[in-house]
Amino acid sequence: MAEFVFRDMVKKANLSDRFLIESAATSREELGNPPHPGTRKKLSEVGISTTGKFARQMTKEDYHNFDYIIGMDSYNIRNILRIIGADTEDKVCKLLDFANGGDIADPWYTGNFEDTFRDVVAGCKGLLNSLFSLT
Repeated sequence: MAEFVFRDMVKKANLSDRFLIESAATSREELGNPPHPGTRKKLSEVGISTTGKFARQMTKEDYHNFDYIIGMDSYNIRNILRIIGADTEDKVCKLLDFANGGDIADPWYTGNFEDTFRDVVAGCKGLLNSLFSLT
């Protein structure tokens, strides 16, 4: 969800040429699958498409290919650190570190895509504002 929300915000800010935005799984349960139907439904409601996206596994090389490695919750952060080994360049953080802090509830478990969307939007806005002071 965050990949598509942030991609949409970046596009609307005419900054797409300044970003490479990708998401990757920190676990293996959904590898090769499209986004969850609840995510697709929620994003469709706000005019954001997830067409063509299939889950891929995060790799150690991702750490070197991206400026930020952003997890949604503490569990993601633990898995990210397990995959990359160490955050020697201070790239790893949670999305809500750019907003009100805390973890984004995983709608896979809660079924609440509205709250997840609200938190993802807040985190993405905070991230974009921290990079470009758009407010």
